Amino acid sequence: MGTRRPLVLQMVHDPSALEPRCRFQDEDSEAYGSPVVAATTVADLIRSRTEAHLKKIHAAVSSKPIVMRAEYAHCPNLTIIDTPGFVLKAKKGEPENTPDEILSMVKSLASPPHRLLMFLQQSSVEWCSSLWLDSIREIDPTFKRTIVVVSKFDNRLKEFGERWEVDRYFSASGYLGENTHPFFVALPKDRGLVSNEEFRRQISQVDVEILRHLRESVKGGFNEEKFGPYVGFGCLREFLEGELQKRYKEAAPATLALLEQRCSEVSAELGRVESKLQATSDVAHLRRSAMLHAASICSHVGALIDGAADPAPEQWGKSTDEEQLESGIGGWPGVTSSIKPPNCNLKLYGGAAFERVMHEFCCATYSIACPQVSREKVANILLAHAGRGAGGGMVEAAAEIARAAARAWLAPILDTACDRLAFVLRSLFDLAMERGRSHDSDYQQKSGDMVGFIGFHAALRRSYNSFVNGLSKHCKQLVRHHLDSVTSQYSQVCYEPDCGAGIDSGSNAFYRYNQLQSISYFLDLSDSGRDQEAAEQENKPPKEQQETTPGKRAESREALKESQLTVPETPSPDQPSDTVLGVRKKENGYGVEMGGRKRQARVVTGGGRGYDGVRSLGDLRKSGSSYADICSLAAQHFSRIREVLIERSVPSALNSGFLTPCRERLVVALGLDLFAVDDDKFMDMFVAPGAVDVLQSERQSLQKREKILQSCLNEFKNIARSL
Repeated sequence: MGTRRPLVLQMVHDPSALEPRCRFQDEDSEAYGSPVVAATTVADLIRSRTEAHLKKIHAAVSSKPIVMRAEYAHCPNLTIIDTPGFVLKAKKGEPENTPDEILSMVKSLASPPHRLLMFLQQSSVEWCSSLWLDSIREIDPTFKRTIVVVSKFDNRLKEFGERWEVDRYFSASGYLGENTHPFFVALPKDRGLVSNEEFRRQISQVDVEILRHLRESVKGGFNEEKFGPYVGFGCLREFLEGELQKRYKEAAPATLALLEQRCSEVSAELGRVESKLQATSDVAHLRRSAMLHAASICSHVGALIDGAADPAPEQWGKSTDEEQLESGIGGWPGVTSSIKPPNCNLKLYGGAAFERVMHEFCCATYSIACPQVSREKVANILLAHAGRGAGGGMVEAAAEIARAAARAWLAPILDTACDRLAFVLRSLFDLAMERGRSHDSDYQQKSGDMVGFIGFHAALRRSYNSFVNGLSKHCKQLVRHHLDSVTSQYSQVCYEPDCGAGIDSGSNAFYRYNQLQSISYFLDLSDSGRDQEAAEQENKPPKEQQETTPGKRAESREALKESQLTVPETPSPDQPSDTVLGVRKKENGYGVEMGGRKRQARVVTGGGRGYDGVRSLGDLRKSGSSYADICSLAAQHFSRIREVLIERSVPSALNSGFLTPCRERLVVALGLDLFAVDDDKFMDMFVAPGAVDVLQSERQSLQKREKILQSCLNEFKNIARSL
């Protein structure tokens, strides 16, 4: 009977089973159903299970086996796997790759070296045209563990007339080699329902008739000495029984030792579970074991942070893309380009992954430039400074723009960096658990045996994640404080010497724009302003009057009498932008028209601010509009703020905020959270129905397994004595 699923026949020697008892394993569990006696029922069950399963998975073949256990007094302990037969072409309605699926399934089942292969081929197939013989040769090149059986040999007998024809066919014409001899068998033609004894008698009768035909009907007979032991079903049976006995003898010492070892291991495991069930009422013992386990996890977390190569990074590590995907955080906010830090494709964890995220954060931050600012925003900030009479000028406006951009664009990146680093640390819990299991097994020691206590493991994981989340929250506040500090209006980051190098040059001096009088806020910020030139040159003061000595500032203000000041008229919306409030642009300076008199506005230095250099407004005009100058200066301020954050503040804050607490405070934090409670609350993690039920189920399974293994051990000892 052909099938499209493997059939695993587990033959079990049972002296009490005078008739075969066949039971099928459930499809979705390891339990066996009730015994099936009738042979027709067995065949029907195999067929119906195959059809139902293939219909369920919508396939033509399946590698999921049908497992049948046959208990009988006249059979050895042996497992036979019947695979689907090879086909050249898929049946109608089946996928075209059905033959390839069957071949792949057979190769997978035949690959284990301890399995004997029985290759069944009909006698009508010539050796030279046997397609599947090459497939078997791929699995077992020398046919060392392959038994070739030619079926329906009685249909070929009439083709032999002389001895050489029979001997040539029996020798397989050299296709199998000198040491490989196929068996030639035939079954009774009558396929009706007969008893087992009658079927065995009919098989013996067929063997006798085949030998009689070869001896009497073939001229010269056949080489019976060479090929006689391979003709007939009885010879095949004797060979298989002898091969089975030979392999039993060869494997008996190792198998017996393995069974004894398994029995000892199961007994020890059963004792461990029994002690754990008894320990559920011993609070002191549970506290000690739980503390040891938690301390072990913390120790392994510290080792992973400091650098470790176990467990295997190839299996447990993550690449940068995997971290982003599994964390659910995604890319860096505001960064459009792909950030690929060094070692981004390597699978890392622990301290190595932490440092890689830190480097990726630096790369992402440096990839952000100061965003473009509209002219309206620049005008609002610049005019507000001048309107307050503080004379903030261009530098203050550019600094304010840079500070606002830094707060808006760098704050999300800092939060993302904290979230990514927290994910790296949270991932260490599973690695620490695996590392603890491997170390305990390597050194044969138990650092607090907590297997099976689901409630405790859940509480430990929750406490660890809560600790890491707390670190993440604290680090977000810490780096945000650093950001607020460098973007504060009182911060001098924007005025440090490094930032002024692009504005003016001088030996060991930093030049910033001095405070301009209130007239400076009428700078033209439109696009047309850079192309217009002042038509009046008569108010241009002599070169020696363009600057005043810092010590003379008070005197210059006193020189302006009240009679010399005029109030400009209110400008009309229709008035050109270059004459608003009497301001006209000069080629080398700015002049102010006040009524009928014209007075040159003087740019003075603040003697008390420690700045010794001034750029005149006219110098800025030569390189472009004031708007472009302010944007350029703001970009430099933004770069300086970013550099200070990345190079000075944030990395050290993140390292001390994440790694140091994990090394020094993790075990204390977990201990306070889990163990600084009363006994009733502590026992809630252990006496939960889930934990006790798991232990009880495990005990029952181990008891059943111990019974089976002990039975196998006793039976194998008896078999080994009789071999």
